[in-house]
Amino acid sequence: MPEPAASVRIEIRVELKPGVLDAEAESIEKSLGLLGIDHVRRVTTARIYDLEFGDVASAEAERLAREAVDRLLANPVIHRVTLHPAIP
Repeated sequence: MPEPAASVRIEIRVELKPGVLDAEAESIEKSLGLLGIDHVRRVTTARIYDLEFGDVASAEAERLAREAVDRLLANPVIHRVTLHPAIP
């Protein structure tokens, strides 16, 4: 059984699935054009959550992060979620 790490950080990226209206991204894209910042093909938005767990193994930290996503941070109907270890 692996020893618990002193601290494990998991980065969670939550973004809208393709086809879901992203009003904030549309507003940013329009504003960029008004500012003269041209050639922007597409803008998307995402939320990044950085969870730090103490005294757990990395597998348990990932399990807890997935539970946080499922119970609080994302709606599986409209969100696409990626998890990976946070870069120190």
